Amino acid sequence: MILVTGASGTLGRPLTRLLAEAGADVRALSRRAREPGSGVTWCKGDLVTGEGVEDALAGVETIVHCASDAFHAKRDLQAARTLIEAARRQGAPHLLYISIVGVDKIPYRYYKIKYAVERAIEDSGLPYTILRATQFHTLPDAVFAVLTKVPGLMLLPRGLRDQPIEVGEVAGRLAELALAAGPARRVDDLGGPEVLTVEEMMRDYLKARGLRRPVRVPVPLPGRAARAFREGHHLAPDHAVGNRTWRQFLAETHTHR
Repeated sequence: MILVTGASGTLGRPLTRLLAEAGADVRALSRRAREPGSGVTWCKGDLVTGEGVEDALAGVETIVHCASDAFHAKRDLQAARTLIEAARRQGAPHLLYISIVGVDKIPYRYYKIKYAVERAIEDSGLPYTILRATQFHTLPDAVFAVLTKVPGLMLLPRGLRDQPIEVGEVAGRLAELALAAGPARRVDDLGGPEVLTVEEMMRDYLKARGLRRPVRVPVPLPGRAARAFREGHHLAPDHAVGNRTWRQFLAETHTHR
């Protein structure tokens, strides 16, 4: 039996589907009640308050912790602690956590919380596996959608690169790890198939959307976090194992809109 937190999110949805298709007994944790469907049993629970979490964990052998909230990052650490304590009381199931490449090297607030969650899991005494991945295609796509709503010249930060990966490929790797014989601690990072500059990505985005906008790259953003991003600590070029490229994602996402 496998419990997925954040099961209704961008990553949780394809993950629960893959696990159910593989024949696993899948439970999905949600803050609101949902009807069962597609081989998934939904459990109502709140990782911040702890309400319903222990009931959802009863009999579970593996937990895949995907729940996260970049807009309320502090809640992530509280949620992880709640999950860890409940798991300890339920017989110490395997805890599998999805993190982000560079969380230990980039002093960005959300990354620092993600790294703190990693450490809490490593120190929990539970059998665990931690997978770090580069950013999903959907993140720069959403950022560029906002930027293109502002008329005039497109201003982009200088020196930034990205290595976007298809969310379904991350879900596939998580499913493999969840269905494996046991915990693997830190596994190899998972990166997209190519490293691109932000300017290259924006030009591809504009072309896919059929938009005509001048693009300029100004002075680099200030601050330690921006410098760490420019230095590429969020990239995993030695683990570029993804298949779906940025242009393929754009073509399939924005064609015929």
